[in-house]
Amino acid sequence: MSGEPPADSDPDRWRALAIVAVAMLLSLSAWMTATAVGPELQGRWGLTDGEVGWLTTTVQLGFVAGTAGAAVLNLADIVPARVLFSTSAALAASVNALLLLVPGYGSALVVRFLTGAFLAGVYPPGMKMCSTWFRSSRGLAIGTVVGALTVGKALPWLLKAVGGPGLGTVIVGASLAGAGAALLVAVGYRDGPYPFPQRPFEWSRVGRILTHRETMLATGGYLGHMWELYAMWTWVPVFLAVAAQGAVAGRVVDAVAFGTIAAGGLGCVWGGWAADRVGRPRVVTLAMAISGACCLLSGFALGAPFWAVALLAWVWGFFVVADSAQFSAMVTEVAPPDAVGTALMLQTSLGFLLTMVTIQAIPAMVDVVEWRWAFALLALGPAAGIASIRRLVRGGALSSAMTHAPGR
Repeated sequence: MSGEPPADSDPDRWRALAIVAVAMLLSLSAWMTATAVGPELQGRWGLTDGEVGWLTTTVQLGFVAGTAGAAVLNLADIVPARVLFSTSAALAASVNALLLLVPGYGSALVVRFLTGAFLAGVYPPGMKMCSTWFRSSRGLAIGTVVGALTVGKALPWLLKAVGGPGLGTVIVGASLAGAGAALLVAVGYRDGPYPFPQRPFEWSRVGRILTHRETMLATGGYLGHMWELYAMWTWVPVFLAVAAQGAVAGRVVDAVAFGTIAAGGLGCVWGGWAADRVGRPRVVTLAMAISGACCLLSGFALGAPFWAVALLAWVWGFFVVADSAQFSAMVTEVAPPDAVGTALMLQTSLGFLLTMVTIQAIPAMVDVVEWRWAFALLALGPAAGIASIRRLVRGGALSSAMTHAPGR
């Protein structure tokens, strides 16, 4: 287009990416606060392992409801992303703080549901926001944002490792972080030189996405990835505690759990950098193959020295989410331009709906095969995800923008 800036030439693009990434890290720290303090809540309210799992599953359910509602109402395509992000981050931080005040388990589930619902206005819009600043390096940009999100989800374990067990440090810290994220975006962010067109509301927009082959095949890969991701994040701290066998200090186990999830931040940045150079299909296939192998190897590692289990967990943490941003980058490139926000909302809604199955399935698997082989179930997801991406490649649906570097 005449007069349009060359790809990724705006000098403010790195500042904008830093704002979105930091805000994402701070806001998403609310996601797993109840998971991090699950043992404390379990002792306080006499919860079973399955009920502790629901403290995370309910956040997923809230997120699914939020993204599904936003997709149907086209919110991400008709409301300015800065407004949607900052308002949602502030609301999520507020309801997260209520976890300190609720009287029991039932009301805690309501609070966690609302936290997930409001975070639906943070995650997909954040990916869309950074896409307005990047074309040729969009994989790296979205990878950086998802990497920041990953570290944010690990943050409660760092707060716990530093501040010790207890609800206050983790919950208050995450809520203050979310409030800071809302302020940062509201004051410091603006869209870049490649904005997506805003359109009026259309009931048919979701239907068009559901019948768009390229978008749905990319989403199929994402679903395979999500089958594994959140169940691993939710239960790997418990797996590490089992592997420690009481011979390793609790704070060390919490620090290793933080490192396992936070390693995914580096994985996302690597995934974005590599995808912009060798193509998204190769990167997502490699990441899913390695993470799927880790699902299976975790059973053999149990009983080994704790340092070996920790090393495997960190490798797994790196690759389990390294591909996540690239599925979203694919969608921003193949979805109809007037429906990119809705497509991202729909993709994440379906993915997080699926996570509820595996988060709850792991405790059931432990009852049957114990911790040694419980994670083997998760390997089915990467296998299915790889198959979906191969279909996308074989069908010739991928443009050079996705097979290599977008815009190059």
